[in-house]
Amino acid sequence: MFKSKFLAFTIFLSSFLVFSQQPATSAETIKEALVQKQKMKASSLVKNVPFKNIGPTVMSGRVVDVDVNPEMPSEFYVGYASGGVWHTTNNGTTFTPILDSSDTQNVGDIAVDWKNRTIWVGTGENNSSRSSYSGIGILKSSDNGKTWEHVGLEDSHHIGRILINPKNPDEVVIGVTGHLYSPNNERGIYKTTDGGKTWNKTLFVDNMSGIIDVQYVPNNFKIMFASSWTRDRKAWNFTGNGNNSAIYKSTNGGDTWEKVSTKKSGFPTGEGVGRIGVAIYDENTIYALHDSQFHRKATSKKSESSGLTKADFKTMSVDAFMKLEDKKLNAYLKTNGFQEKYRATNVKQLVSSGTVKPIDLAHYLEDANALLFDTPVIGAEVYKSTDGGKTWKKTHDDYIDGLYYSYGYYFGEIRVDPQDKNGIYIMGVPILKSKDAGTTFTSISRENVHADHQALWVNPRKQGHLINGNDGGLNMSYDDGESWVKLNSPSVGQFYAINVDNEKPYNVYGGLQDNGVWFGANNAVEDKSWHQNGQYPWESIMGGDGMQIQIDSRDANIVYTGYQFGNYYRINRETEEFKYIQPKHTLGETPYRFNWQTPILLSPHNQDILYLGGNKLMRSMNKGDDFTAISLDLTRGGKKGNVAYGTLTSISESPFQFGLIYTGSDDGVVSVTKNAGGSWATISNTLPKDLWVSRVIASKHKKERVYATLNGYRWDDFKAYVYMSDDYGQTWKDISNNIPTSPVNVIREDPLKENLLYLGTDNGAYVTFNMGKSWEAFSNGLPNVAVHDMVIQPEAKDLLIGTHGRSIYKTNIEALQTINVDKVTDDITFLDLESVKFSGRWGSSWSPWSDAFEPEITIQFFSNSSGNKTLKVLSEKGTELYSISTKVEKGFNYVDYKLEITEKGKKALKKEDSNIDFKETGNKKNYLPKGLYKVQIGDNSKVLEIK
Repeated sequence: MFKSKFLAFTIFLSSFLVFSQQPATSAETIKEALVQKQKMKASSLVKNVPFKNIGPTVMSGRVVDVDVNPEMPSEFYVGYASGGVWHTTNNGTTFTPILDSSDTQNVGDIAVDWKNRTIWVGTGENNSSRSSYSGIGILKSSDNGKTWEHVGLEDSHHIGRILINPKNPDEVVIGVTGHLYSPNNERGIYKTTDGGKTWNKTLFVDNMSGIIDVQYVPNNFKIMFASSWTRDRKAWNFTGNGNNSAIYKSTNGGDTWEKVSTKKSGFPTGEGVGRIGVAIYDENTIYALHDSQFHRKATSKKSESSGLTKADFKTMSVDAFMKLEDKKLNAYLKTNGFQEKYRATNVKQLVSSGTVKPIDLAHYLEDANALLFDTPVIGAEVYKSTDGGKTWKKTHDDYIDGLYYSYGYYFGEIRVDPQDKNGIYIMGVPILKSKDAGTTFTSISRENVHADHQALWVNPRKQGHLINGNDGGLNMSYDDGESWVKLNSPSVGQFYAINVDNEKPYNVYGGLQDNGVWFGANNAVEDKSWHQNGQYPWESIMGGDGMQIQIDSRDANIVYTGYQFGNYYRINRETEEFKYIQPKHTLGETPYRFNWQTPILLSPHNQDILYLGGNKLMRSMNKGDDFTAISLDLTRGGKKGNVAYGTLTSISESPFQFGLIYTGSDDGVVSVTKNAGGSWATISNTLPKDLWVSRVIASKHKKERVYATLNGYRWDDFKAYVYMSDDYGQTWKDISNNIPTSPVNVIREDPLKENLLYLGTDNGAYVTFNMGKSWEAFSNGLPNVAVHDMVIQPEAKDLLIGTHGRSIYKTNIEALQTINVDKVTDDITFLDLESVKFSGRWGSSWSPWSDAFEPEITIQFFSNSSGNKTLKVLSEKGTELYSISTKVEKGFNYVDYKLEITEKGKKALKKEDSNIDFKETGNKKNYLPKGLYKVQIGDNSKVLEIK
């Protein structure tokens, strides 16, 4: 008896330990981390290292909100999910980012008090996708984003909606969606009447249900409708529905609320109620867009197709299977992409021998994508109330298929035309409009409008004028969606992964959220000149959600890349050949699990060898034509849910030895093989459990060394986990040290200096000069944005940063590689100056209406102290020709110099050498002639040659 009780208790305890929720990072810890980062940026040795955004822009990124000046609709603000807030005053011709001075770029909603020019930003996206980043509460600016004031709700994480009373701008109502991966109490409706100094929670449903939408009756701020949403995301599952998803009404400006979606109201109630969007025409007429997760009623309709379906095999007996016509079975096998070896004759032999069961022919087709799209739910449906929310009636008879598919949680926005109570717009994969109050719908998606719609502004004074935000940026229409123009100049791409080749100039490749895979020259000009020549400098090579990229080092035309859940291709860019290369399990074997961002790697020892990670590590010896699993399951085995889990996330092979391979998984397992998969060892037992292994990297400098970064984002655990091992992972050393709290996505070794490491987190990028003993924050030109990937082009000595929200940044790291900051003794240490070729064009232009061409170099140096210093340009004999007063910071400094000299310097040079001939320039400036010069600060100098 005791033994059985003890066994039951042990099973209970072990299951609790496996499935228990890890603690979310507290708001206080996050607040402290933001202060810490500000201090780090102020004192950082690399604070001046300049980053340049290289785009691309044309594919843009996910828009979450648009707020338009009602008096001047050519002025508006756009909120991007993880790319900040952008402002235009010329109808979208150009935009300026205004959130860059804040601590985050993650946006859920924006609202503008246009009379007083006050901007409110609810940080933290509300769409609840796998890359919907959390925020830091509510920000407010009265100077167009030059400065931001934090006005509370620090633990909200995700904001659904902000409403400002047009008659009293200090009265603001906010719908807080709350944590995405964990329960919390700071969610519901919050109201302030003093401009955000204090807040009152006026509606709280429960700690898993937040507010996704709030709207008020036009011209009556007292009457409001809000929708609560029960949702819970885990790494292995998303539930976007529940009993507490409902509609509430307030008649006193949000002070109190009453649930109006009751059983007798006609609106759905119960476990299947999902996300709800609300649109209000007047106090009587309200529309609601509901993502119904109730299952569709079974239909007795026979399929018109006479072919076999996956469902047929799920209940088929062996006898019935053996009686199938070979022609009919072969049609099923071929149509569904079964490997050539699986045809009717040999499959029947496998079933007859008991090796395979009929149900395996259904399971063979099931993967993460299939399970995601096969869910038979009702999906999108529109309800209307004509009595102020007392009763509701569905507006249409049929299903609205093709709007939500099975992921309606990602959408949920509905609008009503303020000038037409029967004119509504609903957003999903396409954008649909109805002119008969939702009885029928037509699509207004067009060829230049991206799918997946998140935001829409309907001009209340000019019918047909629309501004639409989607996963591919911004579009505008003046004819009610019949035609659109694209407004994608902001650099807000959401990159998952980037890479580079060795071409001249080298190309940069990147996979983006819902925008495929693109590549372009690293020095491509990012401006509107391509409108003139018709060719954007970046080129798309893959659709879907763009994923990792590997480029054959022998031929940059051969590229391996793909889209979500392991759908990879080998592409020949020159011939435009595409070869699908996803490994397939054998019939009867459990289907492989592939991560949303499946890792791939070309072996550094042989570029014909390709590794691809499912739940097992696959290896191809022939460029992906065939794969063999070289491991058993390298994860904890997965969990039941609707998201692929128990999958590999990172692969690295040591450049010192073929077959010395490391893998990391989404459930916290790090593994190593030293014999090309002959045997494997788990090396993560002493590391924190159950965290996503964002990177495992075999060292380029020491065979035994390996780095690992873990990411707790999917537990709302934002601690920085960074580790190094010098014994193949047998023991680990924590090297996170002074990194401010933020999940870590990537670590990279410098190819030249082993102590130099680069790191990307959900809130910026860092570098260490001492192998992690202390870290320095990058900030010059680089906002506080999620950094998903980093890559170094070794020949150019460029560091490229792929961000999830602000596209790609580039900086040259030669100074960081050259100067040993721990051993610098001189007050100033200059980097070598490249010689410059003299040109007679300096100071001239090809037209009187264009700017003169001026040469420019950047003088790079490290300073051991801060203060105002004078940089002098001296002749070979020591005569001062030019000087620049500059504010020098302790650390790396960059001074731009246009190679000009003063009139006094010109005379001095002529005195030193009468043969020097200065030609008059168009801009009347004098430039250094050919010769040797000295650049000097204090007693330290460097030679500059003009050839």
